[in-house]
Amino acid sequence: MQEKYPQKPGIDFILKQAFFYWNKTLLFQLMFSLIYFSIFLTVLFYFSGKYGVIDQLFGAAADYMKAGPTGIDRYKAEIATIIASEGFQSFYLGIVGVQIFLYPLNLGLFQIFRKMDLKEKIVIGDLFAGYNGLNFFRYISYFIFWFFLYTFIAQTIILPFIWVLCTIFVAPLMFFQNKTIFEGISLNFKALKMYFLEIFVCVIVAVLFKYVGFALFLVGGLLTLPFWNAMIYSLYKTIFIEKS
Repeated sequence: MQEKYPQKPGIDFILKQAFFYWNKTLLFQLMFSLIYFSIFLTVLFYFSGKYGVIDQLFGAAADYMKAGPTGIDRYKAEIATIIASEGFQSFYLGIVGVQIFLYPLNLGLFQIFRKMDLKEKIVIGDLFAGYNGLNFFRYISYFIFWFFLYTFIAQTIILPFIWVLCTIFVAPLMFFQNKTIFEGISLNFKALKMYFLEIFVCVIVAVLFKYVGFALFLVGGLLTLPFWNAMIYSLYKTIFIEKS
């Protein structure tokens, strides 16, 4: 495959296209969220029950609420003790592990959007396209690399957002064009330099819409959460033109 960069698209066109993909696949968006959260919460409650981490955190919070502002130092000490415990470390690794395992579900939505473009029949199995063959290990390797670097810089304010911008196209480039992680990052940089404003605005809109469902409608978040993937695909399709 080869890429070229066309005339700059309008932000309104990219946004309308993203909402189109999202709106036309609401059933699959809901299935994505239900699968994701059912597996994630099952693992979360399993490890929480096994190590008692959530009960400990709630207990520390309850003690702080009773003591009021004067109990802040004790609360911080309790949280530090919980985080330093072996049980919490095992709990954290379990949560990270399930996030890594679930990441390829996002690529299934890219497969569905591409099938829409090709006017091909979409089936439930398309949601699991990211788990097919050895490419599964490529995708989770990328997410491990992305996640741990993101975690490393998470305490800063702006670096995590920059990291998201610098890697937003890596997954679709790996999925559709079989690029390596570092080839994808290189192409991402080129696109970011040429389309910074378009990408920046669309990412802000996607993040706001992604979480607004949980903030306002709770259950509605099951539908708005996957919108992020529709925005990425809309940007990718508009900026990158694939050639055989």
